[in-house]
Order: sequence, then structure tokens, then C-alpha cells
Amino acid sequence: MALKVALLGCGVVGSQVIRLMREQADDLAARVGAPLELAGVAVRRMGRKRDTDVDPALLTTDAEALVTRDDVDIVVEVIGGIEPARSLILAAMNSGKSVVTANKALLAEDGATVHGAARANNADLYFEAAVAGAIPLIRPLRESLAGDHVHRVLGIVNGTTNYILDKMDSGGASFSDALEEAQALGYAEADPTADVEGFDAAAKAAILAGIAFHSRVTAADVHREGITEITATDVASAKAMGYVIKLLAICARSEDGRSFGVRVHPAMIPRTHPLAGVREAYNAVFVEAQSAGQLMFYGAGAGGAPTASAVLGDIVAVARNLLAGTRGPEESTYAELAVHPMGETVTRYHVSLDVADKPGVLARVADMFAKQDVSIQTVRQEGHGDDAQLVLVTHRASDAALSATIESLREMDIVRDVVSVMRVEGEDTP
Repeated sequence: MALKVALLGCGVVGSQVIRLMREQADDLAARVGAPLELAGVAVRRMGRKRDTDVDPALLTTDAEALVTRDDVDIVVEVIGGIEPARSLILAAMNSGKSVVTANKALLAEDGATVHGAARANNADLYFEAAVAGAIPLIRPLRESLAGDHVHRVLGIVNGTTNYILDKMDSGGASFSDALEEAQALGYAEADPTADVEGFDAAAKAAILAGIAFHSRVTAADVHREGITEITATDVASAKAMGYVIKLLAICARSEDGRSFGVRVHPAMIPRTHPLAGVREAYNAVFVEAQSAGQLMFYGAGAGGAPTASAVLGDIVAVARNLLAGTRGPEESTYAELAVHPMGETVTRYHVSLDVADKPGVLARVADMFAKQDVSIQTVRQEGHGDDAQLVLVTHRASDAALSATIESLREMDIVRDVVSVMRVEGEDTP
């Protein structure tokens, strides 16, 4: 007997899910142990042109009726956003259906409700496609590393920003020019805010941190900074020092293991670091675990076909569970660790200052760093007429101490401008 799949959404990802289910029907049936049959596709507009051919008889605008049909076994949600996705997923689970979703925003904002409904209804909830597209990342964290102790997750999880920063680094493009190119190629939306301001990466970081540290995390727990303030000068300065700028998602336990931090922000990393070589719109994530050591996951982080690949993998897993009468892993929040504030984060910093070009300036600036217990590792100074540019790289210090230092520097008469402040990461990862 066939297992019936209801699909919510027939856009870029949904159309590719339909195509793969059709083209790989025989292989999927063999892998599952039963045929997979598309029961219906919920869309907003019936007459819209699709990226793949769909039997018109399968299309419906009544999504709730589709997900609660008695003959549907698995519901796949690829419409995105909070509503109506949340209501439809809950309706499906309350009707006994297992769910596959690619909805990072919903899981990061209200994962507790969705996971709770899955548990209450003895339903599966799979969401590999919600983070890093085709890259197998969620399942290794949830299952393969279930017997290990994860210390840190560090990576590039947004292809749009990586493309923009890569073009700024490799071709000297400005932010606006690189963004325009990304939009022309379809890597960036007409409104790129979710990507360039870090909201997309923050949602993914919240999901990864929750799984890695067995604690509940929402997008509101994530410190978030975007890339809109990154200039060609910042990129050139990083290059001159042997660094490249990337938007990183970082989830890391504290040294005592009692809390963890979750943050998304641009950072300089050494060009010798494996993440420095992640080009174009690709994603890559490092996972550092106590016994497994360092693991790196790399691949296409977005796009219709790559994301659909992850969705199909989840459909197969859920279908196998249904036939076997079992369930996949539930949400694990037993640790209940606290998310520590950004001020407690310890890292290194690159600080660029425009200062008066006269004797004693460097000593006064260095003294201001010392007063906040921030140690300077290197200094580079360039004269520009009556002004000079100071570029300082610190030793490891808390974010709170660095912030206090910057506020004090802004009040000094010799400091014309704090041009940029950027964190330096990845030097402890070979």
C-alpha cells in the first residue's frame, strides 16, 4: 500500500520535491519499502505558472482540508514563515500526521509548540532542510553525535551573505555592487533584509544550538549583527593582514560547561582556516565534539534542488518509521543550560581608528585599552596628513570589556572616529 504525501507549497523548493518524487519513484519505493504517492499540493493561487508540471487535480487552495485528510500519512511544509505554516503543521499533527518541514523561522521562534505537538500526537518531526540546505547536519547532530559532548558549532550558514563577502574579497566590489550581483543571479531576494541583517543565519544558529546543547533556544537568544556596514576598506584591511571576512554563526559552550553563547556576526578569520576557502553561495559548518574531534560539513546551502534533496531524505526517514511502527528522535532539552549574554563572550578584536597624527597618541590609546584590561597584540599606523589610522588587534577579551573600551575611545579628543570594530575568530581551529 502506498504512503500518501501532502505538500504545502509549490514554489522553488516544492516544485523540486514534486519533480524528485516523480523521477525517483521506483528508487524511493525500494528504499522506503512502499511507494510514495503525492496526495495533494496546497497553493495560494491555482493559475500560477509552476517550475514543474503538476497534475491540476492535485492542486488545492484549502490547505487545512488537505493536511487533515484521513488518507494522508506525511505532510511536507515548504511555504515558510510563521503563519499559516504553524497552524497547518499543528492541524496535521493533531490529525495524527508526521511532518517534514524546511521552516527555520518557525522552529527558531516557536519550536517548543511544534515539538510539543509532535510529542503529544506521537508524530515525527523532521527538519533537515531548515539549516544548510542539502548539507546533512541536523541528523548527525541529533543522532550520530548523540553519544558525544559537543563543545562548539562554527560556520557559514547563509549563502547570500557569503556570496556578497566573497565578491567583495575576490573582486574588490562594494557591498552595494555585490548585493546587486547576488540579486541578479537569484541568490538574494528583492528585499534582502533577512539575509544581510543576519536574521536567516540567526534562526539557523538557534536551531543548531538547541540540538547541540540539549537546551531550548529561540532566535531572540541569538546575538545578531549583519554585514551592511562592511566596507571595501574593511575587506582590504583584512586581506592585508592575511584574513578574510565571513558572516559566522557561532554556538559555543562556556569553559565551565554551565552555559553557552549563540551569536551571528561578521568576523575575520585567517586565510589558512578551512572556512576561508568557502566561496560563492556555499555553506560550511564545523562541529567540535569531545570524542569525535573536529568535523566539517560542506556543500550547497540553498537552492531548490539541494533543499529538496534534504526534504526527500526526511520523507524517506519518516516513511520508514511509519512502516516500522517507530518514531524518530524527539526534541532533547534535558540539559536546560542558560544562554549567557554577549558581554561574557571572549574573543579577539580588530579595531580601526582615525586619530590625530601627533606624538603620544598611540600611548594614550593603548592606555585606554589597558584600563579596561584589554591587551593589544599588534598595532599598525599609517599617516594621512594631520590624521592617522591606527589598526589594532587585541588578545582575547570579553565583549563587555571591548565595548567599554570603544565607548571610552569615542570620548577622547584625539580619536576622530572609530572606523570599524570586528571580531577575529578561527585561530584556534586548524
